[in-house]
Amino acid sequence: MLTLQIRNLSGLLVRRTWKPSYTNTRAFSTTFSRFQMAQKIVVKNPVVELDGDEMTRIIWQKIREELILPYLQVDIKYFDLGLEYRDKTNDQVTIDAANAILEHSVGIKCATITPDEARVKEFNLKEMWKSPNGTIRNILGGTVFREPIVLERIPKPVPGWVKPIIIGRHAFGDQYRSTDFVAPGPGKLQLVYTPTDGSVPTTLDVYDFQGQGVAMSMYNTDESITGFAHSSFKMALAKKMNLFMSTKNTILKKYDGRFKDIFQEIYDTTYKGDFEAVGTYYEHRLIDDMVAQAIKSDGGFVWACKNYDGDVQSDILAQGFGSLGMMTSELITPDGRVIESEAAHGTVTRHYREWQKGNETSTNPVASIFAWTRGLLHRAKLDGNDALRQWCEDLESACVEVIDKDGIMTKDLALAIHGKNMKREHWVVTNVYMDHVKAKLDEKIIKRTGTNPLYTILTTKDGF
Repeated sequence: MLTLQIRNLSGLLVRRTWKPSYTNTRAFSTTFSRFQMAQKIVVKNPVVELDGDEMTRIIWQKIREELILPYLQVDIKYFDLGLEYRDKTNDQVTIDAANAILEHSVGIKCATITPDEARVKEFNLKEMWKSPNGTIRNILGGTVFREPIVLERIPKPVPGWVKPIIIGRHAFGDQYRSTDFVAPGPGKLQLVYTPTDGSVPTTLDVYDFQGQGVAMSMYNTDESITGFAHSSFKMALAKKMNLFMSTKNTILKKYDGRFKDIFQEIYDTTYKGDFEAVGTYYEHRLIDDMVAQAIKSDGGFVWACKNYDGDVQSDILAQGFGSLGMMTSELITPDGRVIESEAAHGTVTRHYREWQKGNETSTNPVASIFAWTRGLLHRAKLDGNDALRQWCEDLESACVEVIDKDGIMTKDLALAIHGKNMKREHWVVTNVYMDHVKAKLDEKIIKRTGTNPLYTILTTKDGF
């Protein structure tokens, strides 16, 4: 039971009483928030919103309408990256969205479908469109950093990881921009480099096929590797963590050796003094040694990975900390000016199918909420907006505290705790969890800012 006596500006005493239960929790928290809402925080400059697909699109709308817009006065430049609209615009909307992010410095993205053959048939697409994330990365450049949202209550498959591990994935080139080929039979495979200045081409013999086989060529550029290095060093300095960069330069002496040499040169000439000033360091390690060291460590470092390594290790990292649904993803340009934040998971198709049938769903929204807060935190940093920064931190801590302190969580987290002994009372549906987050956020705002300018709360009993 919650009883409020509220005196409005006219001096009239208003009494409000709620008795929250499992079935009316949503109405309770939404109604209560009307009486405690503070003045909206003004966000000076725009942010770019990229909408997405399936279950994450449903959750995304609720986050925007109930956790963002009631608190912030912000100009949102909206782009619909839902698969149907990407198909309608021949994927031009993705390119336009990426350019808008470059213009406004902050992009906040919902999870999207990357179509395969089955999706092409399901949506009757004109063609199998490329990954929107890949398109955006190619336009923005930079590095994708993934960081776990650490919870005390959730058991970790790697229990020694008590501090976050941030993985920086070089989001350019290598296998993801490779050219692969199926050799139909015996023949010679060669790699040819033809200089644009008209000088003599370089021809390398790769392999003499005696039968059918496969081949692949891939590349990277000094410019992109240099940007990757600067982004990684800046992230490590911002987090005050050691930085490790991993390659297999003992095998790929020239290819991976180029990564190693560029990182070392930039560290020695630009960042070494800054690292030493905060008591941290940079070190290159072989990828196999780095994987072993990461498992044995207690966390607390930034790990710069090549494109494929980062793709694989980021999922291992997420699961090692307890849940793929508790991982942030931020694409940061080398100069640190532009960021695109998103959840590190997919569109949760299975839950979407249940939602379409009218069944209850318990999808973890935390990473999607953090996509908003991390983007807005960057906006706050660029604009010098301390009120926005504090609000973002309040929302993030509200998400964590509802789980860690109140024990209210979605099904995936309950399963991580209880395993085969999980019961229905151990978890709540998505909407109920989010409404508890909203109530916790409102509580933090009132505690930090004092009384509401429109109402004075005289008495409260039996809290939430």
